Amino acid sequence: IQGTIASTNPNTKKKVSLMFHRGATTPGDHPHLVGGGSTVRYMYFETLADVKARKPDLRAVIKAWCDSRE
Repeated sequence: IQGTIASTNPNTKKKVSLMFHRGATTPGDHPHLVGGGSTVRYMYFETLADVKARKPDLRAVIKAWCDSRE
């Protein structure tokens, strides 16, 4: 698999921001991916509880991206 799935934004101070480079075209329904551009989507985590709660969706996004790149 080639390409970058996501990057973090080190300038975000109060939350973790994951930028999914092809989030808009990743297959499936991923309710925690937000944004309105033609390619990029973001997933935000403000607390450790957010990370734990969104773990299933984060895994689903990564799996869908990997499956679509094979």
